[in-house]
Amino acid sequence: MSLKSEEIVNLIKESIPDAEVNIQDLAGDNNHYSATIKSKVFKGKTKIEQHKMVYKSLKGKMGNELHALSINTMET
Repeated sequence: MSLKSEEIVNLIKESIPDAEVNIQDLAGDNNHYSATIKSKVFKGKTKIEQHKMVYKSLKGKMGNELHALSINTMET
């Protein structure tokens, strides 16, 4: 089973409501994505902490319904 880009955006925005999320399907297979996430909540956090916040928002779907996600986080 795969995860559609809209579902990824919705999951991230549930946890990070002010997030600006841009998703690209890298292979056209709903399984390999790149995500750019901009949010105020990333301010003062390391990249590792920011990425952990994004992974947590995916509620265990990473590695299951979602095979690969390249993450780029930015403070707004």
